[in-house]
Amino acid sequence: MALDSAKKQEIVTKYGRSDTDTGSSEVQIALLTVRIAELTEHLKIFKKDHASRLGLLKLVGKRRRLMRYFKRTQKDAYHKLVADLGIRDNI
Repeated sequence: MALDSAKKQEIVTKYGRSDTDTGSSEVQIALLTVRIAELTEHLKIFKKDHASRLGLLKLVGKRRRLMRYFKRTQKDAYHKLVADLGIRDNI
């Protein structure tokens, strides 16, 4: 379920502050969003894959904590990122 390096690099260049920026909140939230979308599609097919469902819930929790921090520190950039990724602002 891991992202291939080309797709990951594309996300890093789009949302990162530089080409090698992989640790900023924007990049981490974007990468987690892509992984969550892939796992969601996987679980639509394999409904009884409870191990992947647990991993999905952990990823969602991690993204939620990052989004809460990002909203608290950089509110304008947070709203732009949420609109760009197409995720709900329920924090």
